[in-house]
Amino acid sequence: MNDWDYPSPFTLALTPAAEHIDGLDHTNNAVYVQWCEQAGWAHSEALGLSLDDYRRQDRAMAIREGHYDYLLPSFEGEALVLGTWLTDSDGKLTMERRFQLRRASDGVTLVRGRWLLVCIEISSGKPRRMPPEFLSAYETVVVPKPE
Repeated sequence: MNDWDYPSPFTLALTPAAEHIDGLDHTNNAVYVQWCEQAGWAHSEALGLSLDDYRRQDRAMAIREGHYDYLLPSFEGEALVLGTWLTDSDGKLTMERRFQLRRASDGVTLVRGRWLLVCIEISSGKPRRMPPEFLSAYETVVVPKPE
């Protein structure tokens, strides 16, 4: 599985279950969005920032925009791998997170996603600068976008 969009993804192994399948007999698109959220949180926690850390600092990285390209379907029981990266940061207020969902058997990409994230003050919902703890965790893993 070397054909990732960016190097060294944080990955989650996933398998669609019966409850993920819609009336068209494939994984419902909303499930992919939930999996991206799950991968984003798992990556953040692996970097040392949990929801408790967000609450303690009254700051969070909130999704301002989300874009998904649904390229091919997946099916019940199919082994999948979801990769994620932080691909941009202004070092103050915003970051970008990318996703790539691949079929484990052949590495074919099924879905790509992109989030524009903005740091907010949880108590007010207003944009605020990223605290130093966010910068030290997140900035070290930002992967440059290919030219």
